Amino acid sequence: MAHNHVSLFRNETKTEPMNKAPEPVNTGKINSIMEGTTIVGEIQSDSNVRIDGRVKGTISVRGRLIVGASGVVEGDVTCQSCDIEGTVNGKINCQDLLSLKATAKLNGDINTKKLAIEPGAVFTGNCSMAGGVVKEMDPMRLSTAGNPARTEPAQAAR
Repeated sequence: MAHNHVSLFRNETKTEPMNKAPEPVNTGKINSIMEGTTIVGEIQSDSNVRIDGRVKGTISVRGRLIVGASGVVEGDVTCQSCDIEGTVNGKINCQDLLSLKATAKLNGDINTKKLAIEPGAVFTGNCSMAGGVVKEMDPMRLSTAGNPARTEPAQAAR
């Protein structure tokens, strides 16, 4: 009986390599975590991920991470690029562009190459760009961070 169970298990594992893409980023595919779904644990993906539900744990995506308006992430995020419309509580390490949409609520430090923030987005934390060390901002600077008249965007985008 044990041998029968093992051979059945072997048959199941033959289909597994089809799900795991050995090639780097496959931009045509999106893993979607729907609204009403909660995942507790670590997520790793070689392709894009869209979260409209809840995730508690670390997320590592080699493509684009999209957190929908109903999406909630509690944990650290590492990704190639990221669009946030929902809520993220944790550090974000983004290789390219991090985009905070008008409905975004981000509570945590950011390390990104490029940053886009739409009016209405709420961001609390420190930001480091171009792979530098996260600089501590004093509370006086944080209170004026919402001022639309920024004088340093060209310098920060480098």
